[in-house]
Amino acid sequence: MEFNNLHELLRGLYDEMLPMSATMATVAKGVAGLGALFYVALKVWQALSRAEPIDVFPLLRPFAIGMCIMFFPTIVLGTINAVLSPVVQGTHSMLDNQVLDLNKLQEQKDLLEKEATLKNPETAYLVNNEEFDKKLEELGWAPNDLVTMAGMYMDRTAYNMEQATKKWLRELLEILFQAAALVVDTIRTFFLIVLSILGPIAFAISVWDGFQSTLSQWLTRYISVYLWLPVADMFSAMLAKIQSLILERDIEMLNDPTFIPDTSNTVYVIFMIIGIVGYFTIPTVTGWIIQAGGAGNFTRNVSQMAMRSGNVAAAGAGAAIGEVGGQLMGNNQGGQKTK
Repeated sequence: MEFNNLHELLRGLYDEMLPMSATMATVAKGVAGLGALFYVALKVWQALSRAEPIDVFPLLRPFAIGMCIMFFPTIVLGTINAVLSPVVQGTHSMLDNQVLDLNKLQEQKDLLEKEATLKNPETAYLVNNEEFDKKLEELGWAPNDLVTMAGMYMDRTAYNMEQATKKWLRELLEILFQAAALVVDTIRTFFLIVLSILGPIAFAISVWDGFQSTLSQWLTRYISVYLWLPVADMFSAMLAKIQSLILERDIEMLNDPTFIPDTSNTVYVIFMIIGIVGYFTIPTVTGWIIQAGGAGNFTRNVSQMAMRSGNVAAAGAGAAIGEVGGQLMGNNQGGQKTK
């Protein structure tokens, strides 16, 4: 089974397990209903104890969350997936275009390398059997010719072993690269399934007073994990683009008849290793895109600064009022003495 089929299998697994969230919604309804009862009662009693009018708008929050829980797969998951799926499709199409161009350039480079090797009389016998047999026929059976023939066989064997080793290393790195992408996609699918199934419970807990941040935390984590795949596709597309630029430069140099090709593929191996390591930085990158609690911390810092500024201003105003009051009292005392 190919790696693309495994990715499709993971997407099918997510779609099949998505309806299980409706089962958890039945449990979440009771938790949310009890939380709504306490929440509404607390807000009403607070308003009555302070002799203030009851603000009805905040009391609608538990009922809105309850509607989301009742139709969780459709309203919540369906809406989020419908908004984010175009991002996944766009990045995936970007990756497909880059990979297609990369494969074409790689085939063109391999053909030019073979032609350049055949043009060189010193290396043509290494890759072509006819050139090898022709060079053997040109040799005689003198002792020096036998030594040359043995050297030719050894050179060709070493060349074939070197090419086989490079091919094996290249295939190994490609497998590890695909495996790293599959690991990220598997963990992403697992996290999405857990968040989807237990999402109604998170919504129900957010109804309770003091746990309101649970809702924003769930949304942030779900969106962040969902964006793992687009970020991975963008990273793969970037690597494919870099390799395409390198291949284009190599093809340009191979068009020069005097250029001797380098078949070591060192740059390709280096970028494959970078790609394997870079895949495991994707969760960190998606954490930069959307982060829980960022707005709350910013608002809290702004509030603290505003409170400090208000305290400083109040202290300054109090000092100014005290100074003015002292001057007025001094003027009154002076007027009394004059009288």
